[in-house]
Parts: sequence; C-alpha cells; structure tokens
Amino acid sequence: MSRIPIHTFEDAPAGSRPLLQSLIQSSPTGRFLNAHAQMAHSPAVLAAYASLRAVIAEHGTLEPKVGWALNLATAVTVGNAYMIGIASRFARTNGWTEAQIAALRTGATMGDARVDALAGVVREAAAKSGSVTDATWNAALRAGWSDQQLTEAFAYLGLTVFTGYFLNYALTEMDAL
Repeated sequence: MSRIPIHTFEDAPAGSRPLLQSLIQSSPTGRFLNAHAQMAHSPAVLAAYASLRAVIAEHGTLEPKVGWALNLATAVTVGNAYMIGIASRFARTNGWTEAQIAALRTGATMGDARVDALAGVVREAAAKSGSVTDATWNAALRAGWSDQQLTEAFAYLGLTVFTGYFLNYALTEMDAL
C-alpha cells in the first residue's frame, strides 16, 4: 500500500498543478503517472524531479536511446520494479530490442560495446554510492566516450536514483498502463 497519497490534478497542492500540467503535455499517454501523482504531494519533490528532466532535455547531448539505456541500467541497480518497467518501456520505444533490454536488466553485454561501457559506469556508480573504479571509467573512455559524456551520464544516474528511491520510499503502486 502506498505511503503517500496519489493525487489527481484537481486535488493536488496548488504548487504542483503547473508541473503536473507540463507532465501531461509531454506524456505519450496524455496523463501523468502514479509516481508524478505522489511526488505532487510535495511541490518541492515534484519540482526537483521535473527540473532534472528538463535540464537533461534542454542541455543533454546523449541521444535519447542511450539515455534510456542508462536509466534502465541504473533502475535495475536501484531495485525498483516500477522504474524498471517504465525504463524498459521507453528503452523499447527508443529502439532497443527485447534481447538488449534483457541484457541491460542483467548487466550482460548487449552487443553495443560503447553503450555497454557507459551503462557499466552508471551501474557501478549506482551500486557504490557514486564511486566508479578507474578500470570502469577508462573502459568507457576507450570505448569512445568523452569525459564530458561521462559527466553527463551522471545526470541520468541522478534522475533515475532520485526517482527510484522516491518510488521505494513512497511504495508507489504500478500504473495500470
């Protein structure tokens, strides 16, 4: 059972309504998710989440397909089924195959050495409170990622950890999709 109320647009705190409206407009389903409905209980939480998403969308240079691979690799490490489901869905929508999604979920190689190396960085960082060994970092550099791209990968890590931890904290119920 959820710990935090799941709001509708109408009963959400006034400070959350503009953010919910923005989420509805950017949603492929035309509605916000239970995660957003619970985050809305605190405008500060919803604003933090929406800000991370907006900053990545505005300033990110990694293609969305890579971003969803990073989100999925992180979600698995965070250990939240809701986030894994959402990240898997968007990974699929952005062109990853079922076999590649399964590999991202298990940490196996997915046949793209560059993405495997970058996913390894965020997976290790998620598992070790942000720490990454030189070997993992250097493998990503050798795979062709720049230090700027490795830095940007942290934004995806941060968004997914923030979201996954909130979902664990709030005991968010899965959406009926």
